[in-house]
Amino acid sequence: MDHNQRFKNELDTLIDRHLLPEDREREAVWAYDRAVILETVRILEHAEPADWARPTPCADWDLSALVSHMAGRHRGFAAAAAGGGADRRLWQPLPLGDDPLGAYRATVALVVESLAQPGVRERQFDLAEISTTRPYPATVAVGFHFLDYTVHAWDVARALGLDWEPADDIAAAALAIALRVPDDERRLAPGAPFRPARTPAGDGRPFARVLTTLGRSPAWTAVDPQAAEWSA
Repeated sequence: MDHNQRFKNELDTLIDRHLLPEDREREAVWAYDRAVILETVRILEHAEPADWARPTPCADWDLSALVSHMAGRHRGFAAAAAGGGADRRLWQPLPLGDDPLGAYRATVALVVESLAQPGVRERQFDLAEISTTRPYPATVAVGFHFLDYTVHAWDVARALGLDWEPADDIAAAALAIALRVPDDERRLAPGAPFRPARTPAGDGRPFARVLTTLGRSPAWTAVDPQAAEWSA
């Protein structure tokens, strides 16, 4: 088993044990996830044709590559909600074509509809991009999705030169998940999903802590992208 898979397996155990244990919080993560997904569309509506080549806080990914990744993950989660998430081909970055915003909107509509289907919250999700050995309870899976897109919403906003962060309750829920991601030498391994945590921002805002916990710099800008760290 490679370092990255061991990292993911340990993350499985931690999240199963601790993620959003209260019923009220379990319900909230579904609403927060939907809100953040829709927010990514609102932010991307600011993108002009030339903006798709802008750098992002994810090193080596311009805006087009980042959104292609986001669209592919939406498609994968939609498949998982319907019982087909074990097919790794459905998790690959999605070509955006001549209408990148339209292509991304279509995957947002797909995942929002899929996660709203009757009975989906009682299902087990196969998430081939995270583990090939076990399924996840629906709320755990949506917790992964929620954290990913809360941070990617910020990535997109920063790439476009916009100031954005989620409401405090959403940030606090994201932080509760982010703080349980192990931070050790496995974050330095090729293909690791996160980079080593940074020193927390001095103001202590929950969302700034989310970013630094996952290896990002809250001060990142497209003008000075040296703080970029790769993250999936």
